[in-house]
Amino acid sequence: MSKRDYYEVLEVSNGASEAELKKAFRRLAMKYHPDRSPDDAEAEAKFKEAKEAFEVLSSSEKRAAYDQFGHAGVDQSAGGFGGGGFGDAFSDIFGDIFGGGGGGRSRVRKGADLQYNLELSLEDAVSGTTVKIRVPTLKHCTTCSGSGAKPGSSPETCDTCGGHGQVRMQQGFFSVQQTCPSCRGSGTTISDPCNTCNGNGRLKESKSLSVDVPGGVDNGDRIRLSGEGEAGDAGAPPGDLFVQIHVKTHPIFERDNADLYCDVPISIVLAALGGEIEVPSLGGRLNLKIPAGTQSHKLFRMRGKGIKPVRGGPVGDLICRIVVETPVKLNSAQKELLEKFGESMGKATNKHSPNETSWIGSVKQFFEDLKS
Repeated sequence: MSKRDYYEVLEVSNGASEAELKKAFRRLAMKYHPDRSPDDAEAEAKFKEAKEAFEVLSSSEKRAAYDQFGHAGVDQSAGGFGGGGFGDAFSDIFGDIFGGGGGGRSRVRKGADLQYNLELSLEDAVSGTTVKIRVPTLKHCTTCSGSGAKPGSSPETCDTCGGHGQVRMQQGFFSVQQTCPSCRGSGTTISDPCNTCNGNGRLKESKSLSVDVPGGVDNGDRIRLSGEGEAGDAGAPPGDLFVQIHVKTHPIFERDNADLYCDVPISIVLAALGGEIEVPSLGGRLNLKIPAGTQSHKLFRMRGKGIKPVRGGPVGDLICRIVVETPVKLNSAQKELLEKFGESMGKATNKHSPNETSWIGSVKQFFEDLKS
């Protein structure tokens, strides 16, 4: 049976770069690797086909011969792992699958990053503030200086991996590198552990930090404190601390990016006759003019009375949303006045209540259309 074109197998173009070849082979290997699809003969066949295609195309000499003569130009050399730097590329790719690395060297691990959830009031989020927080973390043991070995002794080279931090394991018809199970990738073991940290090299502690919160932060914003995360392995840098901002719900204002919204209830008399009222803002009281005939849900924009964004840009607006309130618990005299008021309106609803008149007309037209 004739072989498929190697470029077609890897689903790349004839001019694909080395990085594109690696990416394509990694994708196919992750999909068809025998350990991921056990007892699947078709998947194993596709994996072998992709492996062979990548072996040829990743070698400049073999690729040149294949481009010129096709499969006939590489049949004598294809099928193994040697040559053309394929072994290095293969180890690098399968380190992603099996947890190993391609370098074969022990690596000290940077400390883990931490996250702290900080809850703020809207006022503090808008104006900025400084907050003291206490964070649980890991620090280097001062007794052993983070080595994990008792003072006067030192970590020893791992006998299993010879200090490389990784071991080569046979996986069916090929071998891969895995993190050494004895030293967990550090390349060293401790025969005489520190009594303070029991050989871990790190201890749990809580530390107090001061967080400067810039004005204008919003929900989901993060403040990064470099080097304030967990301590790393001996000789490795610590991780970072990320302070996640959560702004509490405000009883008056709603935030929308740089704008603030505020519901303003007014009486039916003020809505009808108009006037001036005081409304709140984060900077103090403001006067708002209400025109005669103002309807419920009318929006009044007070420019520049919102929030200055933390990343720059114009200050937002304060948007007052009018809510016309229907009077309740009327006494008999008030009810009588309201009835007389209703009578005085007569049937000229189109003049005094244009929205109602328009709505009634639309409803009538709707029912007439249903009949037709």
